[in-house]
Amino acid sequence: MKQVTASIVKPLPDHLFIRHDGNAEMRWEAMAGLGYHTPIDRFFVRNHTTTPRIDANAWRLRLHGPGVRCPAVHDYADLRAMPSRTIDVAIECTGNGRRFYGTQQHDRAPGTPWGLGAIGVARWRGVPLAHLLRQAGLRPDAVDVVAQGLDAPFEEYGHVRRPLPVAKAMEDVLVAYEMNGRPLPPDHGFPARLVVPGWAGIASIKWLGDLAVTTSAAVTPWNTVFYRDITVQPVRSAFELAWDSTLVAGRPYVLRGRSWSGRGHIVKVEVSFDGGLTWREAERHGRHLVGAWTRWHVTWVPPRRGPHVLMAMATDETGATQPLVAPRHPLGYDFDAVVRHPVQVVEW
Repeated sequence: MKQVTASIVKPLPDHLFIRHDGNAEMRWEAMAGLGYHTPIDRFFVRNHTTTPRIDANAWRLRLHGPGVRCPAVHDYADLRAMPSRTIDVAIECTGNGRRFYGTQQHDRAPGTPWGLGAIGVARWRGVPLAHLLRQAGLRPDAVDVVAQGLDAPFEEYGHVRRPLPVAKAMEDVLVAYEMNGRPLPPDHGFPARLVVPGWAGIASIKWLGDLAVTTSAAVTPWNTVFYRDITVQPVRSAFELAWDSTLVAGRPYVLRGRSWSGRGHIVKVEVSFDGGLTWREAERHGRHLVGAWTRWHVTWVPPRRGPHVLMAMATDETGATQPLVAPRHPLGYDFDAVVRHPVQVVEW
């Protein structure tokens, strides 16, 4: 039965999501057999408070600060009339994989116990942030762009806001107003949000309402108290398979999955069916769309009944490879170790 939590607008059916208080994690089996992009109905939701319902006619985006010569206020019609760009980008929570610090490395971390489903790839359309900054007369001494959301204040820390270095802002960041060919849904940032390729999801501020350009390094709770020194996302992999799936011995299976990295495209994926004793290279496909994540598959015939452990290990174009053990992080960020995915094999 479809349900809606108090903080999320869209339905969260149990076969698509795992609910974590005011957040919703995509079930990886819900991506099985689908195309490159994550459908909106199963795209994960990470909220600090609750999803706001914003009237596009009343919405305004303020661009101001000492780092620009011509402060501006844009409405929704202004934004949609500007030159646009469409890009395929992954949005991923920094805590993706957090629960494996505890279940796999016996060092439980605080925070939402995400599995690997706090990620989604969408086709985003919007205005390059560089266009807005140039139009506002970006000064040569500008340092950071502080993006702030319009959702409710978070505890005593105020509205969610996160600095973005001007160099990154001018490179490839989008002020997006469409997701997979549709206006942004409320849970994903309507009327407009930042989309920051390769970086942790906290940089891609939803319900964008304010861009302050500074001439000195900006400090907010979201780059000091939370997400300190967190920028580019690490290498990760996931099977499009339910946890503890039941398979039949002697029957061939085509196992599918996806791997991704904020540093660049994936150049190799290796899969183990015996808990890491031996590895086999998977077949990658969709190479023309490798910027966000890479789809892959491998064939396996389970040899005998009993528990088995599947593992997928990816390498990106910089040479970064998933380790077998992730370095400890006190807040459970950046878990990039190869995940041990259990399956149960039964007799034919």
